[in-house]
Amino acid sequence: MLGCGGFIGSHLLDRMLGDGRFRVDGWDPEDGKIQAHLGNPRFRLHRRPANAPETRAELEQAVRSADAVINLAAICNPSEYNTRPLSVIHANLFDVYPVILLCAEHGRWLVNLSTSEVYGRTIAGYLPGGGYDDPDLYELREDETPLVLGPVRNQRWTYACAKQMVERLIYAHHMEDGLPFTIIRPLNFFGPRMDYIPSRDGDGVPRVLACFMAALLAGEPMRLVDGGRARRTIVSIHEAVDAICRILERPQAAQGEIFNIGNRDNEVTIAELADRMRKTYARITGDARYNDHPIVETSAEDFYGAGYEDCDRRMPDLTKAERLLGWSPKVPLDDILLETMTHFHEAHAAGRPAAAGP
Repeated sequence: MLGCGGFIGSHLLDRMLGDGRFRVDGWDPEDGKIQAHLGNPRFRLHRRPANAPETRAELEQAVRSADAVINLAAICNPSEYNTRPLSVIHANLFDVYPVILLCAEHGRWLVNLSTSEVYGRTIAGYLPGGGYDDPDLYELREDETPLVLGPVRNQRWTYACAKQMVERLIYAHHMEDGLPFTIIRPLNFFGPRMDYIPSRDGDGVPRVLACFMAALLAGEPMRLVDGGRARRTIVSIHEAVDAICRILERPQAAQGEIFNIGNRDNEVTIAELADRMRKTYARITGDARYNDHPIVETSAEDFYGAGYEDCDRRMPDLTKAERLLGWSPKVPLDDILLETMTHFHEAHAAGRPAAAGP
């Protein structure tokens, strides 16, 4: 498991190491989220990036002896896509390719965590009026939907482009070398241990939930980029991990397939997400003033820098996951937010400022 110390990796380790059937070789220089597993005899952690040249022989041995190789390693922070484009491309494409080659050489099943961002913007989002009346123009179907990325000058697409190229490399090695593979396209996994809070356990600009949470904790206005019109579907990390485990348990059904993993019922605009989060925080803290916590608008250029462009909507077709994996999500958004935000509150709320006024 490459990237085992991150948000998804830590939850996947929780599940797999709680099941006596699995032994895991993990690769990650960070272990803060997986401390509970460091003494487990069925888990071996390599505290280094898998792409380090000095680890090649060790990595090849691990791949050769594995039943499956799960790649979670990535730079997946939108604030870096257009500010550190070379690092994003290298981490998400060039650093992953040697792993693909090893899996192809040794015939090992590669389960690759891609991203729903490979879909880019919907066709509907480019049409005059921006309406979503026709699902054929916005619904994301793994084997049919065109992958529509923005112009090169909008370097926000470096991440999506690198991830898409990895998918194409995997598929090409499957066709030419027989590489067994499964590609997962996550659609906004939310849960405890997601991301970091700036100035508390990390620096920089995290993803949207952590940005909003940081503002609530600091008593500062929640900053809404470009009016918060973009739409997202949000799924519980626990249900997402269930989907990944079903893939591992069903190799005949899952190999050679791409799966959307998301929750169609939990669609919100980013503006709606901000409002739901402040109301959830009022519930967590018992402080009704958070119901009216200030929300201010800002431009994408001011918030993320030049060259930023957003995906307009991510509505996944889940037919394949339901049919081949027997998986369908059920946890509602309010429950996901309550669990995730309670985790952040308990970790960081000590000494927090009082709620800001409207």
